[in-house]
Amino acid sequence: MNRVTTPSRQDIIAAAARISGYIRRTPVLTLERGAIDLPGQVVLKLDFLQPTGTFKIRGAFNRLLSEQDPERVVAASGGNFARAIAHAARHLGVAADLFVPDSSPREKIDALAAYGATVHVVPGVYHHALTASQEFVASEGGVFAHAYDQIEVVTGAGTCGMEVALQVPEARTVLVAVGGGGLIGGISSWFRGEVKVMGVETEGTASMAAAFAAGGPVAVEVSGIAVSSLGSSRIGDIAWEAASQWVDGLLQVSDDDVIEAQRWLWQTTRLIAEPGTATTVAALLSGAYQPSEGETVVALICGANTDPGSVV
Repeated sequence: MNRVTTPSRQDIIAAAARISGYIRRTPVLTLERGAIDLPGQVVLKLDFLQPTGTFKIRGAFNRLLSEQDPERVVAASGGNFARAIAHAARHLGVAADLFVPDSSPREKIDALAAYGATVHVVPGVYHHALTASQEFVASEGGVFAHAYDQIEVVTGAGTCGMEVALQVPEARTVLVAVGGGGLIGGISSWFRGEVKVMGVETEGTASMAAAFAAGGPVAVEVSGIAVSSLGSSRIGDIAWEAASQWVDGLLQVSDDDVIEAQRWLWQTTRLIAEPGTATTVAALLSGAYQPSEGETVVALICGANTDPGSVV
């Protein structure tokens, strides 16, 4: 079997140059001592401040800008990647056909049509939408964009890791929410073992934990509060290749931990995070991750596409 390719640092640097001007260099927020009753320093990387509310825009633009004058793009998503592709396609003058499962929150689905995309709502969860999108490409054509298991998409996500390295050079640990693995695949491909990278999953969306237990990606049932953003039933091959080399461990949190983290973020920082994103803070608040004295921990806050009323 051929070895799966992971992004190099040079690939990520080139992607950062390619997508510059289309995305934002998002800020970091250093929490005051005692904000979380743990030793060490906690820094939040606020990548939910991207134009579509998640880090996904990095991979979406890198995927489309890597093609020569595409006319149509086809993608499947729980909502966030579809929104990123819709935004990128509109800016680049590309038609978009987007496949979204009906289990996704209504606010994610309703936002897509406003970008001028054609939205196909598919019964089920993410993998059902993925199958429908692949069948559409086979019959109708178009550039296919995978939400997390495509080299251009993972490389684009890696630019977030590059920014963290520049903004928080003292970081010793980075906490990353894991769904299909595109973000952690890109970030771990940037750090390459020089900084500890820890994945965070919910109990109902533990596809990477299942892969580590089985020695490779396997299909799992997904459920729970974070399923719309972390609900991949199988970790991506690129993410697995990167994680098996450069991810130092996995943490697991409950849905109740996530809800508490969402409330804490709002009450303490006035930030609204969607459930999948709040997992990194949940890992700290619940004690799933315990920093050492003097350790600087970066928690990625990578998505905010949720009903504010569910948090405030």
